[in-house]
Amino acid sequence: MVREKLFMEKAIAKAMEGVMKGNSPFGSCIVRGNKVVAVAHNTVLTKKDATNHAEMNAIRLACRKLGSHELEGCVVYSTTEPCPMCFSAIHWAKAKAIVYGTGISDVKSLGFSELTLSNRKMKSAGRSKVGIKSGFMRAECLALLDFWKSRKGKKTY
Repeated sequence: MVREKLFMEKAIAKAMEGVMKGNSPFGSCIVRGNKVVAVAHNTVLTKKDATNHAEMNAIRLACRKLGSHELEGCVVYSTTEPCPMCFSAIHWAKAKAIVYGTGISDVKSLGFSELTLSNRKMKSAGRSKVGIKSGFMRAECLALLDFWKSRKGKKTY
């Protein structure tokens, strides 16, 4: 539990770093065993690329670092429930599990154009083996969203 908390704290800190640079409030940390492989934040707005979600950025970094397109044995920590694109990439990369804080409905209520297809529904429909742990450090992830809401010039997509 202590290590899990540390990994989510890294995702939150990276998301805060992204917010300070004008990005959306999302962060991701990919871990294999007890070792952090990659940490990234969302860069959709600053890089002008709709696929630059925190999880996608972290997956790209982790795959380059590991020299493989697969993330077997890896756990993806995400401040918010991954969208269908990110869940699919996590599934295809064969990650072991996803651990996230806030849900899709939390960010949809902020104006993000989320597809309300949960990771659990996608897992079931696709018979994915990816483990899912939701609501982890939810209060801290909600505080991240609150911080983002307080910023001037924030944008959703």
